[in-house]
Amino acid sequence: MVGRKRSVALAGVVGVTLALTACGGGGSTSGGGGGGGTAGGDAASKAKVGVILPDTKSSARWANADQPQLQKAFKDAGVEATIQNAEGDASRMQTIADQMITQGVTILAIVNLDSRSGAAIESKAKKAGVATIDYDRLTLGGSADYYVSFDNTKVGELQGQGLATCLGDKSANIAYLNGAPTDNNATLFAQGAHKVLDAKTNYKKVAEQAVPKWDNQQAATIFEQMYTAAGGKIDGVLAANDGLGNAAISILRKNNVAGKVPVTGQDATAQGLQNVLDGSQCMTVYKPVKQEVDGLVKLALALAKGQKGETNGTARDDTGKRDVPSVLLDPVSVTKDNVKTPIDDGAVNKSDVCTGKFAALCTKAGIS
Repeated sequence: MVGRKRSVALAGVVGVTLALTACGGGGSTSGGGGGGGTAGGDAASKAKVGVILPDTKSSARWANADQPQLQKAFKDAGVEATIQNAEGDASRMQTIADQMITQGVTILAIVNLDSRSGAAIESKAKKAGVATIDYDRLTLGGSADYYVSFDNTKVGELQGQGLATCLGDKSANIAYLNGAPTDNNATLFAQGAHKVLDAKTNYKKVAEQAVPKWDNQQAATIFEQMYTAAGGKIDGVLAANDGLGNAAISILRKNNVAGKVPVTGQDATAQGLQNVLDGSQCMTVYKPVKQEVDGLVKLALALAKGQKGETNGTARDDTGKRDVPSVLLDPVSVTKDNVKTPIDDGAVNKSDVCTGKFAALCTKAGIS
């Protein structure tokens, strides 16, 4: 199994200071030189960054949060950047990467669809002298210079703790809807959740399945089969993200038990927050995308300047037999008690959450 370890405390990272050191180091892009700010600025302005996001279906975050925030952050940093989405197609991602390399990107960041195709992209980039960064998902067997993400084992632990809080001490049958089997993050989420829930002897796992490509429609079908096989005796659902959680909720609603069976989630999407507000979802995990975006931009700037980016740990790639220098950020558990946090942070628009019947629920939750 793939693990991760930290070498520096997270305190400085959570505030997104992530100051970059200027301690030499051989970057794989042009420019850089030690001396004054002008040289560093010139190197950064000559950098060209390509970012490839994975899809638009597995989570609303990629199109609604990451893409616009990345565009703004690179523009504010004075760095030319092109950001595209692979739409869930590994071949399309390879084509986009080839085009970006041909067009002269000096740094390429990817959210892989699977490690095999991601490693192939990074290998080709390396041969072309292009530095690479794993964004959000670690590419097993890859060659990325850096990895920036949230502590994904902790994400799963927060989900497990959240579900346990909602279930309480009673005996309960739990179904697990895990993320894509090709996504290393999904493996870590499941590990974290099981670490918490398996230790509780009053809980019994009655079903567990990974959802291919994080596909929400498949998730609904899978969960309905789980529910039927269990004779409806499912007391809690450990769903790996809000999309999968909502898929489970749709089946629970069809069986008139939505809100009575706690369901977890992740990404603090508008839909997920609405589900938390109306009680059909127990909790979600909020991962402030701005922190992850800032981490990527600052690591890219370090590579552009021939500097070494500041990291706070390493992620173990057992396939590649290496420890990848990493920026690992802290996720946040969100329940009804702090459901306003992602909205107050500007991560989710109030207008997208507090519509129709949810307006009164937002007011009750202190969302103004």
